[in-house]
Amino acid sequence: MHDQAQPRQTSSPFVRSESNPIITAADLPYRAHAAFNPGATRRGDEIALLVRVESFSGKSHFAVARSADGEHDWQFAANPALEGDAVRHPEDAWGIEDPRVVYLPELGRYAVTFTSYSADGPLVSLALTEDLVSFERLGPIRPPDDKDAALFPRRFGGNWLLLHRPYRGGSANIMLSRSPDLRHWSEPELVLPARAGGWWDAGKVGLGPPPLETSAGWLLMYHGVRITASGALYRSGLALLDLDDPTRVLARTDDWHFGPETDYERTGDVPNVVFPSGWVLDPSGERVLVYYGAADTVVGLATASLSDLLATLDIPAAA
Repeated sequence: MHDQAQPRQTSSPFVRSESNPIITAADLPYRAHAAFNPGATRRGDEIALLVRVESFSGKSHFAVARSADGEHDWQFAANPALEGDAVRHPEDAWGIEDPRVVYLPELGRYAVTFTSYSADGPLVSLALTEDLVSFERLGPIRPPDDKDAALFPRRFGGNWLLLHRPYRGGSANIMLSRSPDLRHWSEPELVLPARAGGWWDAGKVGLGPPPLETSAGWLLMYHGVRITASGALYRSGLALLDLDDPTRVLARTDDWHFGPETDYERTGDVPNVVFPSGWVLDPSGERVLVYYGAADTVVGLATASLSDLLATLDIPAAA
């Protein structure tokens, strides 16, 4: 229990599930090497994950897993939900990766942004779906090198807004682009830059789960990368964007609040990585379930109260 008299968090607001890792490749109904970096959404009385699955070919595709409580008894569809299509989409030649899922009430459909990978580099692709079974692909919406993208769930001034992370000239920052039709996009505008020097997020930053609307603003969980003597270290912090103008950053944590600690986060295909990519609110609107990839190998779950996350940003819970 957090001391309500304290004005600021003194420990991480995130609590790992005792069932972690909640999904491994062994849970798939077919042979696979790894399962990680899931998009997440609530569908009726259950939570659905769109999980990145890496096959033994080295290429990745997406599989749907469903659970009544979002933690246990995950049920996978018998076949992959979405696979790369190198014939119609040559940008998929090396596979598709790291989906983010956002429900768009205006369209009555889910938007799935993901990374398509080929010899030309990673780029952002978009697909729409009503049921996470059949997908309408809209094709690439951002050129290489770009990834870590998610839409806001509604328009602003007639435009859809996309957060994404282009890599240009050695710089990797969270940017925003606008579109009237989900097909034609404006040049990126800077939202959240990587910091310079010795910061934990000095190497590069990228969006984690899609932006979460709160009464205080749009809550972001983002990853920062620091290059160490033993390789890249992925950890996560928080930021808050203005509800009406998401290019305006209201708050940002100086410290990281979620990083690799456990064996399944420190050991795997890519050690020392926690990669949050999906989150949902429980029906109370207070408990946040965060789904993340651990060491590019398995799926983990961490929970936090929304009021604690806002307190970490020094935003009053009642704001």
